[in-house]
Amino acid sequence: MSAEVSLRRAAILCIIAVLLTAQGGAAMDSVAKWGVYEIELESAIAHESPFVELSVTVSFEGPDGRSTTIDAFWDGGRTWRARFAPDVVGRWSWRSACQSDEGLDGREGQFQCVAAGGEAARGPLEVSADNTHLEHADRTPCFWLADTAWNGALRSNAQEWGEYLRLRREQGFTAVQFVTTQWRGWPTAEVFLLPQGEDGPAIPNIPAYQRLDERLRAVNEAGLVAAPVMLWTLTEEDPGQVLSEDAAIRLCRYMRARWAAYNVVWLLGGDGRYNEEQVAARWRRIGRAVFEGGIDRPATMHPCGTSWVGEEFGDEEWFDFLGYQSGHGLPERTSAWIAMGPPAMNWKQLGKPVINLEPNYEGFPAYGSEYRISAHDVRRAAWLSLLVTPTAGVSYGTNPIWVWGDEIADAPGHGSLKSIPPWRQGLYTDGITSMSALRRIIDRIEWWRLRPAQDRLVEQPGTDDARRFIAVAASDAGDLLVAYTPEGDAVALAGDLPANARWYDPRTGKAIGAEAHGGRFQPPAEEDWLLVMTE
Repeated sequence: MSAEVSLRRAAILCIIAVLLTAQGGAAMDSVAKWGVYEIELESAIAHESPFVELSVTVSFEGPDGRSTTIDAFWDGGRTWRARFAPDVVGRWSWRSACQSDEGLDGREGQFQCVAAGGEAARGPLEVSADNTHLEHADRTPCFWLADTAWNGALRSNAQEWGEYLRLRREQGFTAVQFVTTQWRGWPTAEVFLLPQGEDGPAIPNIPAYQRLDERLRAVNEAGLVAAPVMLWTLTEEDPGQVLSEDAAIRLCRYMRARWAAYNVVWLLGGDGRYNEEQVAARWRRIGRAVFEGGIDRPATMHPCGTSWVGEEFGDEEWFDFLGYQSGHGLPERTSAWIAMGPPAMNWKQLGKPVINLEPNYEGFPAYGSEYRISAHDVRRAAWLSLLVTPTAGVSYGTNPIWVWGDEIADAPGHGSLKSIPPWRQGLYTDGITSMSALRRIIDRIEWWRLRPAQDRLVEQPGTDDARRFIAVAASDAGDLLVAYTPEGDAVALAGDLPANARWYDPRTGKAIGAEAHGGRFQPPAEEDWLLVMTE
């Protein structure tokens, strides 16, 4: 029986079950598999500080007998909510628990989970069985192509955010990285934690989080993965440093309770310096406390500048993949760090997927210079990142989008970034066109089978000038090989090669035939090109 027929039959059976229930009384609630089932609870009394005083959980039991317990979250006044994503078709039951309020304790109910259709049937992301990339719950590989819209969710209105998301989906992106508590990117009067009197603990700004609910749901509704940064932590004024360890854990668990039922990937800390052991140890403790139990979604850290944090977090159970940042340096320095530095040298020790979450930003002034990073530099950093580790994905960024201003203005908290154009000028750029081309090329091959294969290269023009570094990756079976030559140098390969060779233009995604002369492939022009060989 095919998977499609099985899903159709399951859906019919579930509909019948719902109808039968309706005949015997009130119709049972239903939700599609991997959809979000929401429960609303009301406390019996008005608590002075419910966010701090109360702990409310809801346990769900599925038709297969498995049980999952999640945190409910306070949503203002006496209202509490719990959001759950069922992963098995059939009847589910739930029961709430709270020792401090009888209105929140012992509530129970049932709902029916029916088969999902379309892309929703693939499910949320998780780490692949071979620990090299991310995939959907149905084992469909997911290529990570994310845009870094850091301030977008905070500063946009619903119409702007929807316009941006629809376009990025059309352009081939699969995820959006954004911050949730970057105070530097938000008016100071509307922070996400509100003081409760002079001595009282801070509490969530409920309207602000309800607004973020809408932005996060819109990401998923556009067919994209939401990658929220829970605590931005670059400076001493950012929440990742301002909050005590206990307060950071409480707030992050709150965000997890609100959003874990959606298709999310967690960036626990944003733009942080985690290399010092004392700092790393603090974040390890936070990660363990935040991600214990409940609904499991992939999590990582987003580091600042040019940095790699595999050794600091690689042994943590909650740390599902390594997100590094090659940063915004001059092309030669950035290329050398990616191709001959930690990503290329250390990925094997980690045994987890590796993704460059912040490579060269298009239009960014390179560190310590007046040089502006070009679309060519963006392509080079992206393709090198994809080929020097097992291919999993890469992110993109440009100043107008991450700043998300309505008019020309300086970037908040970045003294050197002046006169950033309004956000709409970041919708269509040469770099975006290159990322769309990258996605089209990637979709034509089984990219998840690629592993670094520099030993196949006979000549390396990038030894003295890393801007010319040729990166090579191949499948273990030898039936797929990809090589990126950033400056149009010939690609000279050794050993048995796949029979079919094509050059792909990384600016457009268009392909032309490639011919070898003694294992030496000469690109069509003195620009960057991608050689793809298949059986």
